Amino acid sequence: MSEAIPSTRRAFRRTDDFTQGSAKVKLVTENLPASLPPTSVLIKVHTISLNYRDANIANGGNPWPVIPYGIPCNDAAGEVVAAGSRTINLKVGDRVAPIVDTENLTGRENARSWLAADEDGVLADYLVFDERKVSRLPSYLSWEEACLIPCAGVTAWSALKGVGFGQSVLIQGTGGVSMFALKLARASGLRAIVTSSSDKKMKALQDRYSNPPLSTVNYATYPEWHRKVLEITNGVGVDLVIEVGGSQTLIESLKSTRRGGVISQVGYLGKQNAKDLDELVPLLIDRRVNLSVSRGINAGSKQDLDDLCDAMSAVEMHLDDIIDFRFPFDDADEAIEYVWQGKQVGKVVVEVD
Repeated sequence: MSEAIPSTRRAFRRTDDFTQGSAKVKLVTENLPASLPPTSVLIKVHTISLNYRDANIANGGNPWPVIPYGIPCNDAAGEVVAAGSRTINLKVGDRVAPIVDTENLTGRENARSWLAADEDGVLADYLVFDERKVSRLPSYLSWEEACLIPCAGVTAWSALKGVGFGQSVLIQGTGGVSMFALKLARASGLRAIVTSSSDKKMKALQDRYSNPPLSTVNYATYPEWHRKVLEITNGVGVDLVIEVGGSQTLIESLKSTRRGGVISQVGYLGKQNAKDLDELVPLLIDRRVNLSVSRGINAGSKQDLDDLCDAMSAVEMHLDDIIDFRFPFDDADEAIEYVWQGKQVGKVVVEVD
């Protein structure tokens, strides 16, 4: 439904103050354009979800350059409240989300531009985007569920490509991408194994996903956790690893993968140390593992987002069971700290209204 077009928006911008205990974002009021570009839409944001990347950038840990004092976050869901004069595919009332890499429309583009890094993100109550960079979201989902899809969902979707019914996947951790991957894996008939350092978190997951029983491995209890993975898989190893740790965990992941298997490198949560990779090349050769870093933290293309939404809509998959905690918009700084401390099991959502 059309509504009065606002002249300003509320947004959180990073403070770029990385000292412990300081506020990582500051609420500001900014002008919106007096008129929309012909092919752009104005989106009223209802919900935003956080990823580890957001907390890492806010705390100065991102390995790539970011614009100073930028707006965090790249997972959002909202509705079109105004459209430019030459928009073709979107109209007022559509439920939508901007794509994470706004240059990645088909997966074949050379350029890239990541939300909340190369350009401002989505931690605001209104957004303006060219319609080419916006996808429709499934209409049956709540706003809280819908905002999980653009980054965490598409990253998990892209990381799981190439594995089929009856195969096995090792999923590291209990963050947003990992829990979305677990959800998709079980829906696709894959055998999933989840690693965590928290018995409490693993017990909660086993209670939530009890049929069929979920296999878990505590990597703090078993530093050589590949041995437990091999034990679970009868000495074979998994077909796919969703790798979120980086150099600190990659060798163990290789040892957990069957010969000829796949590792999708989607994160860098662990301490990065090149010395941890001394065994990398020999293991790659010995185990013939396909190490895919192209399915990284920039999620996927607009086409990938559209495909995921179509797949979810076909079975009306819900996502409420992977939402860990909800914060009001004004408490965005607390939400970022919650993720930074690693308290979540699943996704953290910021409710704008």
